[in-house]
Amino acid sequence: MPKKEGIRELFDDIAVKYDRFNHVSSFGADRSWRRKAVRQIADTKQPIKVLDVATGTADFALAVNRKAAPGSHVTGIDLSQGMLDVGRKKCQGLPIDLEVGDAENLRFADNTFDRVCVAFGVRNFENLMKGLKEMLRVLKPGGRLVILELSYPKNRFIFSLYKFYSLRILPKIGAGMTGNTGAFTYLPDSILKFPLPEKFIPMLKEAGYSTVKARAFLFGVCRMYCAEK
Repeated sequence: MPKKEGIRELFDDIAVKYDRFNHVSSFGADRSWRRKAVRQIADTKQPIKVLDVATGTADFALAVNRKAAPGSHVTGIDLSQGMLDVGRKKCQGLPIDLEVGDAENLRFADNTFDRVCVAFGVRNFENLMKGLKEMLRVLKPGGRLVILELSYPKNRFIFSLYKFYSLRILPKIGAGMTGNTGAFTYLPDSILKFPLPEKFIPMLKEAGYSTVKARAFLFGVCRMYCAEK
């Protein structure tokens, strides 16, 4: 099965329990990571247009909406209709639009958004470089890309503990909560395969971004990348 179809089916299947799994599996740290990323997005008193790629159940879109200046608008896209259905219930009455969309083939015109963000979804891109270039295309000159992604610690001892938890404990938690075993085998594996900063930062620069910065949270379990057009 092509990766995109597999990702769509995977997240459709776990959509209803996805938010709870995130909070439980990260011991609530995911909320703190989102808040830190939002500060890099909603850092102006002017209204902004934001594209939230791989928005999922719209947790990140909601966090941005709460902090962005009045008059701002968030558009969220995701491959999974199931995830979007959950998100729409949470976004009713807010200046947030959610739609099915592919990060590698965005329907938006060049230079549309002041900010583009991805929270815990960039590692699921089928063609990572194509997705990075597409997000750059729709970003306004001077605009900012903010990526929040799960990663792994470089310290060998901490990494061994992390690997045990992510490969042995996490799949059991996920399977117990959702009934889907395969999803929680794929997700930890996708984290381990995603490039660390020393490889991902050059990729961002190759895609055309400038002023690329990286920051690690919780020994590197989560990393934030900020880049400008």
